[in-house]
Amino acid sequence: METPGQVLRKLTIRDDALLRRLAAEQCGRPAESSLDPKTHALVCIVALIAMDAAAPSYLCAVESARAAGASNEEIVGCLLAVVPLLGEPRVVCAAPKLGLALGYDVGAALEEAGSALG
Repeated sequence: METPGQVLRKLTIRDDALLRRLAAEQCGRPAESSLDPKTHALVCIVALIAMDAAAPSYLCAVESARAAGASNEEIVGCLLAVVPLLGEPRVVCAAPKLGLALGYDVGAALEEAGSALG
């Protein structure tokens, strides 16, 4: 196992072997992260929110988080936790994507609420 300093050095110099190994993990939990599976999965969800990922990208991350024991409340909590850092527009954009990955159609719910009001 490499020390944190060694990992940072390798990332700083763009160690292709390390980056390929990490990229190959995709939805998995790289041992190098030293995070427990649930924390790792939640961090991945936060990264998807931060980079404005496409909706299908959330499916694997949510599946990993659930498999690691994360609740829907904790997964949605990722969205709430980053509002001060990423801003309202990014979080509002991510909400329906994350909702779909959780099995909740936010768009349909909005239409339903709108027809109930109108």
